[in-house]
Amino acid sequence: MTTPLIGLTREGLAAELTRIGLPAKTVKMRAGQLWNAAYTRGQTSLGETTTLAKDLRAQLDAHFTLARPEIVSEQRSGDGTRKWLLRFAPGIEVETVFIPEEDRGTLCISSQVGCTLTCRFCHTGTQKLVRNLTAHEIVAQVLIAKDALNEWPGAQRNSDNRLLTNIVLMGMGEPLYNFENVRDAVNIIADGEGLSVSKRRITLSTAGVVPMIARAGQEIGSMLAISLHAVSDDIRDVIVPLNKKYPIKELLAAVRAYPGLSNARRVTWEYVMLKGVNDSDADARALVRLIAGIPSKINLIPFNPWPGSPYECADWARIEAFGEIVNRAGYASPIRTPRGRDIMAACGQLKSESVKRRAAVR
Repeated sequence: MTTPLIGLTREGLAAELTRIGLPAKTVKMRAGQLWNAAYTRGQTSLGETTTLAKDLRAQLDAHFTLARPEIVSEQRSGDGTRKWLLRFAPGIEVETVFIPEEDRGTLCISSQVGCTLTCRFCHTGTQKLVRNLTAHEIVAQVLIAKDALNEWPGAQRNSDNRLLTNIVLMGMGEPLYNFENVRDAVNIIADGEGLSVSKRRITLSTAGVVPMIARAGQEIGSMLAISLHAVSDDIRDVIVPLNKKYPIKELLAAVRAYPGLSNARRVTWEYVMLKGVNDSDADARALVRLIAGIPSKINLIPFNPWPGSPYECADWARIEAFGEIVNRAGYASPIRTPRGRDIMAACGQLKSESVKRRAAVR
């Protein structure tokens, strides 16, 4: 069985080359050549790596692979959003979404197959956790998107494609419950000699795994987003059950201590608008009080329904009134335009297609 080179850290790549017997004096150079092949040129086969001698390519090809995961399906929304269902192994499937905008292209990637958190408004939360994704499987999602968008050097890009500029770990799973793999993947994605996505353009979203937030700031260093969604423990306990373990007071303390937080590196508070649950003027004022003194912006997210969902989206006028209160307090509070709803690619709608199919035949 060949070992995937995608997702190995630089140190891990060098160790693998040493393991198969490459001379020690050549390991660093060869590792650099392979890194360039994988992340700068986007090569999918070691046979394409013509910077290496033919016999060396054959030796490497016997042990390693640059192959991509299987694309089970691709869907395109009427608004340009694209969603891929990727299969890494039997039963190991995740969804990845690309959202094109005028000034950016954002890729939403997954960190787990399923999720442990059971947030009541989230479709992914209805799928039990299968397992964590490896660093290989996380980084491969970015490569798949770059392949599809013709974003490698020398590719002929289509005029309707947008550049992939931003990465958000907001897909399936809780990233901080898969810390080491997420850390390694983000550091690979941000490496300046490869994919070179700035950590200021990579956002990690967590429901509030408090003990891991400081470590995320130290070892990952990406932008931080918090799935807050409520301003009181009694409501958040219901819609984000993790709150029972790490209540709002502890979460806020961890955010205030997040390394590097500043006006230039604000935390994003994600707040899904649920009709009659968390959308009152009083909730808006309480939110302003909660985050006082924290460099912040607030994403107001219209609830995206899914089959069997227990909530309704707040009325648009109510969302705008909520946002106006937050704006007057000095916080940017954009209302996130729902994208990809027609292909179940919007925020909170992702779920492995195989799970959907099994549920449909029960």
